[in-house]
Amino acid sequence: MIHYKTSDEVQLIKESAQILGKAHGEVAKLVKEGVKTSYLDKIAEEFIRDHGGVPSFKGYNGFPASLCISVNEVVVHGFPSDYVLKDGDIISIDCGVFHQGFHSDSAYTYPVGEVSKKVLSLLKATKESLYLGIEKAVFGNRIGDVGNAIQKFVEAKGYTVVRELVGHGVGKSLHESPEVPNYGKKGSGPLLKNGMVIAIEPMVNLGTRNVVQERDGWTIRTADRKPSAHYEHTVAIFEDRTEILTTHQYIEENFKF
Repeated sequence: MIHYKTSDEVQLIKESAQILGKAHGEVAKLVKEGVKTSYLDKIAEEFIRDHGGVPSFKGYNGFPASLCISVNEVVVHGFPSDYVLKDGDIISIDCGVFHQGFHSDSAYTYPVGEVSKKVLSLLKATKESLYLGIEKAVFGNRIGDVGNAIQKFVEAKGYTVVRELVGHGVGKSLHESPEVPNYGKKGSGPLLKNGMVIAIEPMVNLGTRNVVQERDGWTIRTADRKPSAHYEHTVAIFEDRTEILTTHQYIEENFKF
């Protein structure tokens, strides 16, 4: 069942998303060579709790941390650890905040130090595909229009789209209906209606689209161990507009590439 939100509920999600965006910004200040990924997680959790929120991911189905931190060939759901970031890495940081009864969810992939041009191009294309998907996430379109826009753009550049993991509805639960694939056919899937709130999150690989799950039951990496990028926003659908509720503003004020 799809849960349609009132304007007041969308506003609560937006307030959650402001805490989330600012937490991302605090983490962005620290993404550099020599930093342990567990330290980034600590900073995010402290910021979220200090501002009245709760990390959405921590404890979710047993997930042990506030951030999903996915380095290089890890697509999503990587654990923060004692791993120290090094020159040439890329790191996807995915975070959610629960505040006033509602979740928000967003992600961003960073290059660390000097990253190869082909990997930087992957990051830029994945980020651009997110906004192309959002352009199609309008009242009266269908979920397939969103995924088709993402898939068409990235595949034209020679990249591949992960199929096993998808975007989702967001609200009182972190993951709600409908699923929002990053691939699909125009005109297919659920109709986008007033009050829908969805997370759009392209996961795009440099090599094969095939992925494997590690023995920890969470970490998803590319089958060929080539890099993967991931960007995400939570958006609300209205009859007259689509609003991006999450923000990368605080990230981009503190981290430029």
